[in-house]
Amino acid sequence: MGSDHYFSASPSSSENLRRIRVSLAGRDVEVTTAGGVFSPDHVDGGTAVLLANTPPPPAGGHLLDLGCGWGPIALSLAIDAPHATVWAVDVNERALDLVRRNAAELSLDNVNAVLPEDVPSDVAFRTIRSNPPIRVGKDVLHGLLETWIPRLAERSDAWLVVQRNLGSDSLQRWLAASLDRGYSVTRAATGRGFRVLKVRRHGTPATGTITLP
Repeated sequence: MGSDHYFSASPSSSENLRRIRVSLAGRDVEVTTAGGVFSPDHVDGGTAVLLANTPPPPAGGHLLDLGCGWGPIALSLAIDAPHATVWAVDVNERALDLVRRNAAELSLDNVNAVLPEDVPSDVAFRTIRSNPPIRVGKDVLHGLLETWIPRLAERSDAWLVVQRNLGSDSLQRWLAASLDRGYSVTRAATGRGFRVLKVRRHGTPATGTITLP
């Protein structure tokens, strides 16, 4: 693909639409994916680890899938929390079109697939779930997390999955050092070479962590 990456705004590679069968939120579904987006042939291994090691999302409010790709996280959130508003955010226009198509086919009318700048500035998220684009580089990744994690509502969690050999432990240390005392950062799970990191935004007074069953 040359310089054409899944985090390109407008991929120049052939669209090459395809249909795949996947399991999302306990449902076996068929979705549309395409070339020029992240993991077009299956649910990525890191995303699968994240989905398997996070609690059910809040039943209402605003939920964020940051770097949504064709939508496995956003669609899972929308299935699990039909009364919540799910924001599927990506810079890749092709990916956003796929999320919209898949949400419509699955009759999920609670998904907003939008560019980052199209999320209203006053929206606070009850949860953030993300398989972040590590390959964009450390500076861009850090800027991305510095932008979105502070938009967590109080007493809410962000869940990030990062491959161990691509810097999950150093990212955990950076998050802990960079966020203020109103946050805590813990490793929630490890599997298949990935770490699931949990960032908790505490309230006033501070709240404890939520333990997975």
